[in-house]
Formats: sequence, C-alpha cells, structure tokens
Amino acid sequence: MLKGGCNLNNRQNELLRLIVETYIKTVKPVGSKSLVKKLKCSSATIRNDMAYLESLGYLEKTHISSGRVPSETGYKYYVDNLMKPKELTGDEVLKLQTILNNKDLVISDAIVKCMEIISDITNYTSIVLGKDSDNNTLKQVSIVPIDDKKIVAVVVTNTGHVENKQSNIPEAISMDEMIKACELINRKLVGTKLSDINSKLEYEIKPIIASQIKAYERVMDFFYDAFNDFNVKNSDIFFQGKTNILKQPEYDSPEKIKNMIGKLENMDLIKKIETDDKDVNIFIGEENKFDPNVTVIRTSYNIDGEEGTIAIIGPKRMEYDKVVTLLNYLKNYIER
Repeated sequence: MLKGGCNLNNRQNELLRLIVETYIKTVKPVGSKSLVKKLKCSSATIRNDMAYLESLGYLEKTHISSGRVPSETGYKYYVDNLMKPKELTGDEVLKLQTILNNKDLVISDAIVKCMEIISDITNYTSIVLGKDSDNNTLKQVSIVPIDDKKIVAVVVTNTGHVENKQSNIPEAISMDEMIKACELINRKLVGTKLSDINSKLEYEIKPIIASQIKAYERVMDFFYDAFNDFNVKNSDIFFQGKTNILKQPEYDSPEKIKNMIGKLENMDLIKKIETDDKDVNIFIGEENKFDPNVTVIRTSYNIDGEEGTIAIIGPKRMEYDKVVTLLNYLKNYIER
C-alpha cells in the first residue's frame, strides 16, 4: 500500500499521475477521451476509475466541464507516491553554476541571485529568509584606510558574517581619532546584539567620544551609518519574482490579487515560512501557514554557520517535480 492509506492499482495510480501532470500544464479539466491512448484502455474503464478516484477525494468535478481536476488530497498523494524527479536542462544548470562559481559574490548574494533564476525558470515567487541579523552579536568593528580621504568600516558578527562600509573620512577628523573611537566601540560593545547597537552608541559611546573629540557628531554619524547599512543589507527577507504568482490563472479577480499582495507584504506571515528542516518539504494548501490556496516548498541551508531558508510559493497546481529538483540542486551545491 502506498503512502496515503488507499490501495490503488497500477492503472489507477498512472491515471491519477496523468491527470495531475496534465492539469498542471494545461489548467483545464481532464476528460477520459484524452487519456485513452496513453493508458491503452477504454474510455469507460477510465471513467469508472475517475469516479473511484473522486470517491476517495483525489479528484474533483468542475462546473464548466465533465472532466476532473486534482483535489488538494490528490496533489498530496501525487507528491508522496507518484512524482518522479525531473532532470534540469543544461541551460538551467549553466545559469545556476555561473552564479555559484562567481568568486566575486558572497554566498548570501549568490543564493539570492540563484533564487531569482529559479523564479524565472518556474514563474513562481521565491523567497530567501536569512536568520534574523538582529539576533547576531558584534564580534569586531575595524577601520581600514584606503587613502588619505577614504576609509572602510568592517563589521564582523559572531556568525562570521562580514559587511564593509566605505566612506570619506569625516571632515575635521583625523585618522587617529577614528581609530580611537573604533577601539572604544570594540571595548564597550563586542558581544552586543546588533538590534541594541544604536541605543548603546547613543547612550554609552557618544558621551565618551564627545568628551574626547571636538567634532564628535561626525564620528558618531559615521558609525551610525556603518551599522545601519549592515542591518539594511542583512534584512532577513529577499523576494524574487514577487508578482509571478499573481500572473497564475488562479488569480483571476481583483479580490484574489489584493488578498495575495496583502499576504506577500505581511512580513510576520512570511517569516512563518522559515524552517530548520534539512529536507526539501512540500506544504500544500491547508498544510502551510502562509495561505491555504497555495503550495509552499521550502528547505533550510547552512554554509559555514550562515543559516537560512529558501522557499518557493506557487499555486497548488505547481510543477512539483521541477521545483523540488531545483531546490535540491541549489541546496546540495552550496552545502557540499
């Protein structure tokens, strides 16, 4: 007996697989006549099997056709028992590897760009959720001179994430004063959560620097900008193809579109997609916490301590085999 509790025979399994995959491609109810040649049996036999699959809750009738469409239960049975891995094309592999082999990209940027490619390939919405940077702590901040006028602030977190902020040396401030301020920040703020940095800069660091450096406000502005820039760049949610899902036939009314836009803009709701599970998991309809009318396919990644979630949001009529293969490929490549 296959997963799902009902013992279908080989023909019925093949019939259900064909109906699911045909409907995914055509978005049209599937009738018995279109399946006769593929199944090599009579239309009457197929109709009887369709009626049986409908009685089990795997198929549904529509009001506009005598054909059937997969139900949510049918999609789940297909994913658990009938879906076969789908190979990537050479062009798809090349596009992903071009990004992944680019040594000029940090891994977090490479992941976001790869998810953009996956979104383009599938025409679904992709999301990258990094671990919330606010929970990271400061390990070190350093000042590196580029020339007489420019410096770089290098912020390093306890997870090993590094961000650079280049700027002009504040007017009327010497390099020695900048280094002195940087050393003070390291003494006082190493181990502080990034979410608490700004308040500590204001109430603990600023009074000390004000007593030592005449143009202290310019020094403080430099460090405010460095940490604010870090937090902006490390916003933990990245969308690619955000409007792709709205182009799907399921979103055929202003009300449906408005509802989905509202959910995509609800960051608390989006964060519910986050996972620590190492497998690629599929959540169809009511199984996901985001929206009962969609499917969410997601997995986690961990590269040298940098953790996050990659996910695809699409209709329940999703090309499951393709999306699972793409996410598995990306996850396995970056974690190898």
